[in-house]
Order: sequence, then C-alpha cells, then structure tokens
Amino acid sequence: MAIRVAQIATGNAGAIALRHLIEDPRFELVGVWVHSADKAGRDAGELAGLGVDTGVTATTSAADIVAAAPDCVVYCAMSDTRPVEAARDIREYLAAGINVAGTAPTPLINPAAGVPDSARAKLEAAALEGGATLFVTGVDPGFTNDLLPLAITGTCREVRQVRCTEFSDYATYDSTESMVDVMGFGTPLDQTPLLFLPGVLTAGWGASIHLLAAGLGVEVDEITEHVEREPAPETYEVAACTIAEGTQAGFRFQITGMVAGEPVIVVEHVTRTRDDLRPDWPYAVQEGHSYRVEVIGEPSYVLDLAAQSADGDHNYSAILAGVGRVVNAVPAVVAAAPGLTTTLDLPLTGAPGIVGTR
Repeated sequence: MAIRVAQIATGNAGAIALRHLIEDPRFELVGVWVHSADKAGRDAGELAGLGVDTGVTATTSAADIVAAAPDCVVYCAMSDTRPVEAARDIREYLAAGINVAGTAPTPLINPAAGVPDSARAKLEAAALEGGATLFVTGVDPGFTNDLLPLAITGTCREVRQVRCTEFSDYATYDSTESMVDVMGFGTPLDQTPLLFLPGVLTAGWGASIHLLAAGLGVEVDEITEHVEREPAPETYEVAACTIAEGTQAGFRFQITGMVAGEPVIVVEHVTRTRDDLRPDWPYAVQEGHSYRVEVIGEPSYVLDLAAQSADGDHNYSAILAGVGRVVNAVPAVVAAAPGLTTTLDLPLTGAPGIVGTR
C-alpha cells in the first residue's frame, strides 16, 4: 500500500520534493501546503513543473493538511528566518499523528545537540502524543557531514581529523531571501549578515558536528567559528540580486569541533559568485559545485562528490541530492518508533528501484 504523503512548501527544495512524491509509486500525494496566495488552488503537478493534473490542489491552511490524514509530511518550508514558527508547524503535525521528514530546521538534524532543552521537550512531547516520528536531514548540513564520513571512517584503523567541505558558485541561485537576507551577498562588508552573527554558524552546523562525533565515539568540547568575506571587484548581476562593487561577493567559513584541544571535525564552505574571486581559496572538482570529505588517519582519504542533473545546473543538483535523501527516508521514518530521530537511528535507505523495473 502506498504511503500517504503531503508536501509542505514548494520553493526551490519543495518543488523538487513534490515532483519526487508525485512520480514515486511508493507514495500517494494527498496534500500540498503553500505560503503564497498565488499558488493556492493550483494543481500539484503544475507546482512541481510536471504539467500534469494530479487532482491535488494547494492550500494555505495547515488544517487542510491535517484533515487529509497523511502518514507523513515532507517539510521544506523556509526556517532560517523563522525558526520558532517552523518548530511550531512541526509540533502541530507530530501532535496530530503525522510523521515529519524535512530539510529544515537544520538544528533538528540532531535535536539532542542542536535544540534548546525546552524546545526539544515540546517536540518530544508532541511526537509521543501523536505517536509520530521526526527526521530532518539534507546535503550540507546533511549526508555529506554524517553518512559519507561515517562510511569512510568505518574502514579506518584510526582517525585524527574529518573535514567536510562544500565548494559552491551561487551566481545562479535565485532565492533572494537566502542570498541577501541570510548569506549577505550584495551587502556592505561593515554589516554582518544573519549567517555570520555570533553563534549562527554553530546553530546551523553544530548539530551535524555533534552527530558525526557521536558516530565516531568522541565528544566535542568546543565549537569554534572562522569567517572570511570577499568584496566584489566591480558591480555585476547574479540571479538573486545586484552585487555592487565593494559589497560581499564571496565568503569562506569554518566551524570546527574541538576534541581534547584538537580540531577533530571541520565543516568548511568556500562560496563564490564569480570563478575569479579569491583564486587562493580551493576550488571544486566540478565547475560550480562539489563536496569533499577528507579523512586524516590510517588510511587517509579524499573523496570528491559532484552531483549532476539533466534538469538543472549545479545548484539545482545540490538541492536535488538533499531533497532525495529526505524523500527516500520517508518509509523508514513512517516505520520508526515515535520520537525524534537522526541518521544514526534510521536504516540506510536508497532509491526506489531502477527505472523500468518498478
């Protein structure tokens, strides 16, 4: 029997998830929630870019989603600028007995480390009240910070450091809220964007660092942050905004998990909007975007991962990968015991099958 699912939000990640849910025979789509009134009433197939009628129309009412009684919702709503509201949304679904698999809020990748005790207690109570399960993951934060490193280090005699790096060119990324309001592209360097306010990087990636540490059997004593921001050499346009000369055009940050005074887990992002920015910073193995997992140990490893898609560029491919991890986890989330789960709690899940054999 197909798993009844509903999609929450249809932005860059949500529209990709929606297509997956419609096309995957494991699922029966029963609802779509949207934020904007102009999407309300439109068919899910249109919102997913498929050009087909599914018979499921979008609503702006969470009550409509609850009334549709899905087994699971796939939660892809923006949470960076609305973490309290996102947590409230998820609690409502859990308390109603609806499992949640999501790409956000990212601290819920590891609730034990990423969420304050009071907020976590409310989520746990809602999950137990409804007999439902919560799982949040993605690509970075996500499987490049937990599944891949753990698979690699599982072959090692000893591990001294794990470094997870995202290399990205965001020139084609069209979310103004993420690009400008969160990451600060096109803003003056004397203004600190949301992402680089003290503690925000740790809030975003610290949960992943603690999760990987738990998988490695160590405890992180301290998390440190380091940021470099690069100004634009001239004024130019990107998909989301105008980047004026002298405003932020790129950045590089590191969040480091210290264990007994040593930098054992490092998450790094090298982000540009032009290929010629900061040639002294490292580059992706694939033009535009890739991920790298480095293990210093016995043996040592360097794994470069570059996603590609016939439907979009490197930014699309990265979102596709993160969303695919979430959607493919839905059956395991539905089958799991009620509560808040992480990658360490769920079985490894793969794609539904080879095309033509379903």
